[in-house]
This record gives sequence, structure tokens and C-alpha cells, in this order.
Amino acid sequence: MSISIELKRAIYEENDARARAINETLRGRGIFTINILGGPGAGKTSFISRVAERLHASGEKLAVIEGDVASDIDTRLLRSLNVEAYQIETGGDCHLNAPMIEGILGRMSVADGSWLFIENIGNLVCPAEYVVGEDIKLVVASVAEGSDKPYKYPAAFAKSAACILTKIDLKEAVGFDEEFFRKGLAGTAPGALLLPLNGRTGEGADEITAWLRSVRTRVLEA
Repeated sequence: MSISIELKRAIYEENDARARAINETLRGRGIFTINILGGPGAGKTSFISRVAERLHASGEKLAVIEGDVASDIDTRLLRSLNVEAYQIETGGDCHLNAPMIEGILGRMSVADGSWLFIENIGNLVCPAEYVVGEDIKLVVASVAEGSDKPYKYPAAFAKSAACILTKIDLKEAVGFDEEFFRKGLAGTAPGALLLPLNGRTGEGADEITAWLRSVRTRVLEA
């Protein structure tokens, strides 16, 4: 037992050291990095797409790292929207880690002063345990997944600066209990905001983008 604990500690320590180095390098170039958590089908890519529309409209640059166990479907979708997107296929690993990000950054051309979105593997457990060089984490949860997610997966919510609540047009159809969800979020992550988004229409994307810009300014000027 002691051996496995020591191994796990060593893995985390190495990952965290490399993540700090990534963050220092990116922040030094004025690049704001967001690590996006969420279950499969929660709407992570739709969230990125809607924010990208608004950043492009104002002349801001962004790049996206897409993490998946297999396939590059989301990367191809983002590229079709003129988003600079790069793919990591883990081949089975349930999360991204700092060495993976370090490796792909060496093959990317990310402009100074831009945004970097990292869409993590689709689950609410393993990705919450690893930092990958981000400035903030965001968790994306859809109403279709149910209102109990902050209670069942507390770490993903507690470590995130905000929760993007997607597919809000389906609330009545799926019987989503927003009050119960908000209580769970407040109990698990007292400082986290709840930001609604309709990925089909873009409703809520303006407010989310404005909030992200305010956080970016605060972080990069600290």
C-alpha cells in the first residue's frame, strides 16, 4: 500500500511541476488558458464554438486543444468554424495531463495575447484531479444529465471557477430541478458562478464571454 501511495504522489508532483512551467510560459506571453471539464455530450464543444464566435467577431485570437479517448470529430468541427484546433487522442486514458499538453504545445503555433481552450476528456472524475497548465477550470453540465451532478461529482465543481449550464431549452422536457442543482453547486463550490447557455441559439454566450474577459484581465494583470 505504501508503495502505491508514493507512486501516486510522485506522479502528481511531476505533473504539477510541469503544469506550473506551462502556465508560467503561457501567462508570460499573455495567453489565457481555460481547462474545460464535463461529461460526454454535456456541450463542451458547443460552448467553445459559441465563445469563439464572439472572440472572432472582436478580432481576438484563440486556439483549442481537443482531448478525446478516440476520434477527431470535435476538432474537425471546430476547424470548419475557422477555429485553430489541435487533437490529443489518449487511446484509453481518462484525462489529459501536463506532459500531454507540453508535447502538443511544441507542435502548435499559439499567438501571443490569445486565448487557449483545453477541452478535457469527457468525464467528471479523473480530469478534476490533474492540472494541465491552466489559469482556470470550468465545468460544463447539461440539464439533460440531471440536477444531481454537483452532489455526485463534487471535485469537478469545487475546482472550477464557474459552471456552464447547457441545453437550458430542455429544462422542462427533462424535469430539471434548477433549485436543487444550485443548492448542490453552492454547497460544493461556494464561489462558483452558474452561467446558463443555449448552445443551439447562443443565448447566454454574450454574458459568458463578458465574464471570461473580466477574469482574463484580472488574472493576466495580477
